[in-house]
Amino acid sequence: MARSSMGNDLLTTTRAFRRRLDLTRPVARQDLLDCLDVAVHAPSGTNRQPWRFLVVEDPDIKQRIADYYRKGFSAYLSARTPRPDQLGDLASGRYLAAHLPEVPALVVVCSLGRPPADATALHLASFYGSIYPAVWNFMLALHDHGLGSTMTTAHLLYEREIADLLGIPFDQVTQVAMLPVAHLLPGTTAQGPRRTPAADVTMWNKWGEQ
Repeated sequence: MARSSMGNDLLTTTRAFRRRLDLTRPVARQDLLDCLDVAVHAPSGTNRQPWRFLVVEDPDIKQRIADYYRKGFSAYLSARTPRPDQLGDLASGRYLAAHLPEVPALVVVCSLGRPPADATALHLASFYGSIYPAVWNFMLALHDHGLGSTMTTAHLLYEREIADLLGIPFDQVTQVAMLPVAHLLPGTTAQGPRRTPAADVTMWNKWGEQ
């Protein structure tokens, strides 16, 4: 079967962008809608299409979200000891936290409903598995449009506070991610992220048999 090199390139070069976001150039609403139109073609359990997207452009609201994000990110950092190979990613994460209010658009991704308090692995897999493919579709479309982003979740430590800020009905809607969207700085190249080869992380028939 013939493979599409163009499709493979898009899949393997879409990556998280934090320090390479152009904080000075606005993002057109139509570009965002074009990419979100790709996002909503993602699969979802029983085709229920639970996604809702809230795009934040207002500077004051972005600043208030950023305040919660920074507190969540600091709590995340204090709870872990990074490996040496993760230090670069953490540095870019700190940069994003410091400059989040300057990003042209913050896209808050939500899913209708909330996981049950006693959710099983099956419940959680169905709930989040029906929304995260849309996030990935959105990131692919952004990359195809010359835009960049990264999926963030640090703000979720303050999900209720942000729900109140944005008018999201907390008991009926779950925030699952936030994506800062911007054009990429000139000179940014489409290089794929570092990944372990699939053969090194694939087992056959039983766990541990490679």
